[in-house]
Amino acid sequence: MREALVEGVSMGLLLSVMIGPVFFTLIQSSLEKGFRYAAVVALGILTSDALYVLLTFFGIRFLAEATYFEEVLGYVGGAILIGFGVSYLLKRKLDKPIKIQDRKIRPKKRSAFLKGFSINGINPFVLLFWISIASLVHLKAGFGKVDFWLYYSSILLTVFGIDLIKAFIAKQLSRFVTVHFMFWLNKAVGIAMIGFGIRLFWFAAG
Repeated sequence: MREALVEGVSMGLLLSVMIGPVFFTLIQSSLEKGFRYAAVVALGILTSDALYVLLTFFGIRFLAEATYFEEVLGYVGGAILIGFGVSYLLKRKLDKPIKIQDRKIRPKKRSAFLKGFSINGINPFVLLFWISIASLVHLKAGFGKVDFWLYYSSILLTVFGIDLIKAFIAKQLSRFVTVHFMFWLNKAVGIAMIGFGIRLFWFAAG
């Protein structure tokens, strides 16, 4: 059990330091709409990861052989990410300071959950990561059922915890963030999203 816990936390830390569309979404959400909103985004990310765990653990062979599924997911995911990116690029500069606006407008938590769930869920690299984890786990002859779920749970909880820390730190820095900064951050996030979307197209086409 100890081995499963240590390896799970280590793998969770590795996944947490990967910079992708989820990272930019968390930071931008926390700065613009607050820590609670970003925490719900993180919960959506956790839920999509948990679904991938179930899919890959119980259907590793089917998913590994169904290459067409990865291609479709790549094209659809790329299109969605590019759509998110364009929407960020088209955002106009806010007329009021971030702090004042946050007090008057309370973003819906449902949209935050769906944002985290969709951005993480449509990324085929996330699917491939969990397929590789499932393959690795199935090769561990010494792991029992308890070890399996302890391993997966420690990965998921570590990633979720690190995501909350990222969102919290970003929110603490919000006092130094100006409207002008948020305008250019949205542009940077938009370009990054489009870049990741094009990368997914490239992946699917390859």
